[in-house]
Amino acid sequence: MDGISDFVLGLAGSPWVYLVVLAFAAVDAFFPPIPSESAIVALAAFSASSGQPDLVLLGLAAVGGALIGDHAAYGVGRWLGTDRFAILRRPAAVELIERAEAELDKRAASLILTARFIPVGRVAVNVTAGATRFRYHRFAPLAVMAATAWATYCVLVGLLAGSWVKDQPLLGAAGAIVFALLAGIVIDKLLARHRKRAANAS
Repeated sequence: MDGISDFVLGLAGSPWVYLVVLAFAAVDAFFPPIPSESAIVALAAFSASSGQPDLVLLGLAAVGGALIGDHAAYGVGRWLGTDRFAILRRPAAVELIERAEAELDKRAASLILTARFIPVGRVAVNVTAGATRFRYHRFAPLAVMAATAWATYCVLVGLLAGSWVKDQPLLGAAGAIVFALLAGIVIDKLLARHRKRAANAS
């Protein structure tokens, strides 16, 4: 993985770097071992001292790639569905799927925002959202918020390289997950209140 990061850093001054970051972030939604986070953090740290690559474009490329990957995972989930394979029609699997569907309906923001910071978690949540037919008009804005929060976090960690976050990367990652979880809880409560008011009004 260090070789991949070195390859990306070698492109720091090239306009191709943004396309590479976009591709890494998109593939990362399916294949977590691709080090999109570490590549973005390294590029942001490099930019802090050299001015290249442009941080705004770097962030936009990361957001775009994350959205492409997350939407692709959602699409795969919709294609697979919950009854395409016999194993998914077993009582235990049906119960698990129903529970996942209920959790997504109750606290989608918490799950989608938090999962974006967990490599395997984002794959599982986005595929599950598609498979359970979680409504796209709810998924899309949450995916945008999650991708934006994730990309912003990666860029900020890079800018803070050399500080305590660099020496304690696990603590920094844990802080991002907690932040995403709290933001998701707040959003879920606001959405629940909005739906309740809409139901009362009708």
